[in-house]
Amino acid sequence: MSNIDFIREETAANIGNFMVGRLLPFRQKRSIGPFVFIDHMGPACLADHENLDVGPHPHIGLSTLTYLFDGSIFHRDSLGTAVEIQPGSVNWMTAGKGVVHSERTPEYLRTKDKFLHGLQIWVALPKELEFMEPEFHHIEAATIPAWTDQGVHYKLIAGEAFGRKSPVPVYSRLYMIEIKVAEDTFIDIPNELYGESGLYILEGEVVQNNISYGAKQILITLDAHLCSFTLKGGSTVYLFGGEPFPEERFIYWNFVATSKETIEEAKLKWKNHEFPAVPDDDGYVPLPG
Repeated sequence: MSNIDFIREETAANIGNFMVGRLLPFRQKRSIGPFVFIDHMGPACLADHENLDVGPHPHIGLSTLTYLFDGSIFHRDSLGTAVEIQPGSVNWMTAGKGVVHSERTPEYLRTKDKFLHGLQIWVALPKELEFMEPEFHHIEAATIPAWTDQGVHYKLIAGEAFGRKSPVPVYSRLYMIEIKVAEDTFIDIPNELYGESGLYILEGEVVQNNISYGAKQILITLDAHLCSFTLKGGSTVYLFGGEPFPEERFIYWNFVATSKETIEEAKLKWKNHEFPAVPDDDGYVPLPG
């Protein structure tokens, strides 16, 4: 019997002047464990006059995870952080009660042809931490656990699995795992995963029960403990998930909360310019509508 509950193709969405493939949420599934939002950026070749420019915008009630395969993004936030994220490293920003940040092409690349490709992810915070003080952490690629087992290349980008723990300082029980193979390989992960689980096919092909699934599809499992499939040679996939929260999460724009009242307060606060400013970036993304 198949362990696949939902199959979803990417849908296009806009962030600033950049197109992304939106993976989560969707109507049948609003979250996977604590993961409430996943965007696949690119791959895109940007000309010398094209740049990523997402101006200062607010977040509450979540942590953002940015992971690049190619290119570079310069991050600034209201905590005073100013850091360039490059492929393989992780930007982990916890909004808590409220943070503002911008994401732009670095100055040294703004007049050059460049590539951009990666994932942007939101992880909801536990209810008791919704209003925590905001934090930012930049984790270098060399510190992310990576290993090879029987020809399968693994990388634990965040969370805990396989008896390992990523240095990304998460606030709930979760995992985000990169899996790559050079040749056709059967993958069996018994008792390593927990909670709810999703599988995103970045490139290549996944086969389960003689059914093939291709790139840019996300598969949602019925039972994370029954995670087995065949990866075709040259494939790269991402397993993510974890323990779901007991409370529903409401999402409006960049706000995530356990109550609609908190969302409304954040909307009014942003309209009234009451969130903290981002140093050295005086842009402003208005509230939708």
